[in-house]
Amino acid sequence: MDKAIKAKNITKKYKLYNGNKERLLDLISPKSYGKDFYALNNVDFDAEKGDIIGFIGINGSGKSTLSNILAGIVPETSGTVELNGQVSLIAVASGLKGDLSGRDNIELKLLMLGFNKDKIKELEPAIIEFAELENFIDQPVKSYSSGMKSRLGFAISVNVDPDILIIDEALSVGDKAFAEKSLNKMREFKNCGKTMIFVSHSLGQMKEFCEKILWLEYGTVKDFGSTEEVIPKYEKFLKKWKKMSNEERKEYRNSKVNN
Repeated sequence: MDKAIKAKNITKKYKLYNGNKERLLDLISPKSYGKDFYALNNVDFDAEKGDIIGFIGINGSGKSTLSNILAGIVPETSGTVELNGQVSLIAVASGLKGDLSGRDNIELKLLMLGFNKDKIKELEPAIIEFAELENFIDQPVKSYSSGMKSRLGFAISVNVDPDILIIDEALSVGDKAFAEKSLNKMREFKNCGKTMIFVSHSLGQMKEFCEKILWLEYGTVKDFGSTEEVIPKYEKFLKKWKKMSNEERKEYRNSKVNN
């Protein structure tokens, strides 16, 4: 099979500062200020065309950072990403402008994706209908609930028919009926052989939907393999994690970050 995604040695480094003074000094002084923080550190994985890969890991493990790098929203500090096809990211409020109406956001996002005005006019009714926002589509997005933003973002992304679809916790907000409707749309994409990345805390959805799992732990790859192999290991880890005190969790994190 052809590769849809090739991620090699993906590293994302941020600087953490103790206030604006330290941030300013780091810009103008030859001395380095601030502390390096690695959201991702040498992450490798490949996705074949048609793969459905779930990203799992406790909060702060780098799942959304990796999703945003794959979608081209944030740049990697080092490493390379090769993508075979158009990518669409679905995340709560991803790419939506709060001061613009829902309709204006549809038009803006489609223009940015390269669609002409005639094609936008053709796609717009289906997007509005799928998002179930007919009564609110001309209101500013900043007045939307998180569920409404998620529905709009999902509706735009699935109706542009991308080759690679990245869903980052977009089904964790809003009502169950829309979540099921969205899962049905994702099943259609699966049957069409689309490549999908699925980020969710719902292991039930992961087990049903994903064929492979990438387990991230504090910015590094803990495991990557079939859903049947990786999920039981992660569930076992979660049982231990939930029993840990805050101090034990801090010690565990430090032991992993410093290795």
